[in-house]
Amino acid sequence: MTETTEMQIWSSLPVPAILIDENECIGDVNPAGEGFLNNSAKWLTGQPIWDRIAVDAPLEESLMRAREHGTPLFVNDVDVGTGSRAPLVCNLQIAPLQGKPGWMVMLISPRELAGRMTQSHSVKSAAKSAIGMAEMLAHEIKNPLAGITGAAQLVSMGLPKEDQELTDLIVAETRRIVKLLEQVEQFGNLSPPERREVNIHDVLDRARRSAALGFGAHMKIIEDYDPSLPMAMGDPDQLLQVILNLVKNASEAADPIAGGTVRLHTFYEHSFRLRRADGSGHTLPLQIEIIDDGPGLPPDIKGDIFDPFVSGKENGTGLGLALVSKIISDHDGWISVDSVPGRTVFRISLPRATGQSKETE
Repeated sequence: MTETTEMQIWSSLPVPAILIDENECIGDVNPAGEGFLNNSAKWLTGQPIWDRIAVDAPLEESLMRAREHGTPLFVNDVDVGTGSRAPLVCNLQIAPLQGKPGWMVMLISPRELAGRMTQSHSVKSAAKSAIGMAEMLAHEIKNPLAGITGAAQLVSMGLPKEDQELTDLIVAETRRIVKLLEQVEQFGNLSPPERREVNIHDVLDRARRSAALGFGAHMKIIEDYDPSLPMAMGDPDQLLQVILNLVKNASEAADPIAGGTVRLHTFYEHSFRLRRADGSGHTLPLQIEIIDDGPGLPPDIKGDIFDPFVSGKENGTGLGLALVSKIISDHDGWISVDSVPGRTVFRISLPRATGQSKETE
């Protein structure tokens, strides 16, 4: 087999592949691995492997034994994270590299997205039923609440000033509940996206300007764009609503005086493919990340943050991120979150517009 053929095979592997040298550093990465690690092979070469990926298993010792004995190593169903993406459940295959003593080749086979799609379908069905019930209740409850508000205001007119605190509380709380019910109705009445070619950077710029003049005035907002990103296929107004919601969440989580930093990051990942349970799927190469340095999501709700009525805020409605998830789902996209104290990353993956290509492909 010629060197050219070997390189063609290496470049054609559909799964991320990493060469690990005898010093536990990266010797090379194939194109699928570049996409998985979100960096070029040139930059990754020489980097300590365990600085670039995190495996939720005691792999270092097993890898050392496999290297010493020249035997392959198989690790199934482990979380693999890279720092730039939420951990994915993967199968790992590691084997000695022939002709290079001490070198190993690692194949990473992500398998979580198919399972997530199955789970996502059931969650979406349950959420749809819950929202439908909530819409009906919202409609039925708003009218009695209006009556309670009016009655409390009438009663307060005949009370001495020191007793009006209770009626003021009734009015304030009923108005708060009405506002929540209106948000429930808005969630259920969201129209399907009117999709067309969209420049994602235009959407991000609109969100940045709006945030800088309002709720995000105390934040530092950094643009980190891939200038060659192709056009997306989406509804610009709905996508703007998504970005504004995520930037607002980051702003509200930051210290109101000291502020914080939000980074708007875009890049292209040609290998990102969303697989359904039936084996079908589609490519979502356009990546948008909203990264903040705030306190992170509460651990007890991190796994349910996109579900309706789940909120990490005091007095939060729990509909903001559920709405974000619904909009991205309606765009045939994907949204995930990776959050630890000091770094929260919301990552949105979208399809590109038909006929658009990327120069680097």
